[in-house]
Amino acid sequence: MSQKLPLSGIRVLDFTWVGAGPITTALLAEYGAEVIKIESGTRLDTLRLLPPYKDGKVGSERSGYFSNRNPNKKGISLNMKNPRAFEIIKELIKKSDIVCDNFTAHAMEKWGLGYGDVRKIKPDIIYACMPLMGTDGPHVKYRGFGVQVNSIIGILHLTGFPEKEPFGMGTNYPDHVANPMQTAFAILAALRHKRKTGEGQYIELCQIEAPLCILPTSVMDYMMNGRVENRQGNQHFDFAPHGIYPVLGNNLLGNNHWIVLSVQSEDEWQSLKAAMGMPEWAEQAKFTANAERMANQAELNGLIAGWTVNYDGDELLRRLVKAKVRAGLVKDARDVLNDPQLNYRKHFVYLDHSEMGYNVYNNSPVHMSKTPAVLDQAAPLLGEHTKQVMQDLLNMDETTFEELKKQGVFD
Repeated sequence: MSQKLPLSGIRVLDFTWVGAGPITTALLAEYGAEVIKIESGTRLDTLRLLPPYKDGKVGSERSGYFSNRNPNKKGISLNMKNPRAFEIIKELIKKSDIVCDNFTAHAMEKWGLGYGDVRKIKPDIIYACMPLMGTDGPHVKYRGFGVQVNSIIGILHLTGFPEKEPFGMGTNYPDHVANPMQTAFAILAALRHKRKTGEGQYIELCQIEAPLCILPTSVMDYMMNGRVENRQGNQHFDFAPHGIYPVLGNNLLGNNHWIVLSVQSEDEWQSLKAAMGMPEWAEQAKFTANAERMANQAELNGLIAGWTVNYDGDELLRRLVKAKVRAGLVKDARDVLNDPQLNYRKHFVYLDHSEMGYNVYNNSPVHMSKTPAVLDQAAPLLGEHTKQVMQDLLNMDETTFEELKKQGVFD
C-alpha cells in the first residue's frame, strides 16, 4: 500500500472464521491494519469448503465465498494441538494490538487464550470476541450461524408470505451486516480510548443482540400495542401499492423479469396514475385513498401487474423514474456485476488470487476523500504467509522454521 491509511501500524491477530468475524477483520484491513489470519489445516475454516468454487472445481483454495470475506490478510497455519504452536501464538500476541475471535463462548479460554490470559501477555491488548449468545446466560452453550440468529431474534418470522411458512432471506443478514459493522465500530472506539489512555479493553459482541438493535419495529409494536407482526410478503405494513410486478418477458418457468414499485403518499399515487395513463379503474373509490388501497391490495396488485407486464423493464423503469415513482428492477448476479451505476463508482475490484486467478471483490461502500479504503491483496491460501510472518515478526531463522515444520507445528 503506497498511501498512509488510518489503521497503518495496527496489527490484528485474527482467530475468526466463517462470516461475521472475517468480515469484521476485513473491514480493518481495508483501512490499513495488518491482519494475520490464524488457521489450521486439521480444521479448516468452514467457508473454504463452501461454494461457489472457481470454474466449478471443488477445493479448499477455490471458494469464492472464503475469498470474498478475507482479502488484504496474511494467512498462517498452525497445528493448535501442538504445544509449540501456542508458544508462537503468545509471541505474536506480544506484537499485536488486537485479538479477535467469533467462536462459541469460552472456546478461547479452553486454549488458555481468553482475555485474562492474553492480557497477562500484552496488558494493553484490545480483545474482541463475538460469541453467538454472549458469554453468560441460560443459552450460553447454544451454537449456530446467522440463520439461527435470524430465527432467534424474529427475522424469520417476518420473512415470507402470510399464508406460508417462514422461508428466510437467502442470506445470513446478521453475519454480513449487523455483527461485523458493530464489532468493527467498537474496535475503533477501543483504539481511540487506547490512544488517549494507553489502556486496552475487552469487547464482547453478542450476535443475537447486535442485529436486534437495528430491527426494533416488531418488538416495539408488541410492546406498545400488544400486536404480533406477521409476514407480509412484498407488501408494506402501512402503504399501498407496494410490491413486485412482472414486466415484458416474465415467465415463471424460465426468464423472470420483475419491477419493484412503492407508493408512500397521495402525491406519489397521483404520479403513478399519471405514469399509467390515468386508467379508469384507478379512480374507483376503493383505490382513492391509502386506507382503501390497503384494504384492496390483492385486486390493486393484479391491476398494476396487468399494466406493467406490457412493458420492457428498462423502459418502464425510466418511465417511473421520470414520473418520480420509487421503482427498481429485480436483478440477478449477472445484472448486478454489469450494473452501470456500480461500475461507474468502481464498486467491484478484481484481485489476482494465487490459485483462482483474477476474482471479483466488493470494494468499500464508504468513499473517504483523504483516507479511502484499499483492497490490493486477494485472500490468502492456507498458510500462505506462515514463513514470512515467522521470519519478519518473530525473527525466526530458516533452520528453526524447518525444524518446527517437521515437528508438525505448521500444518
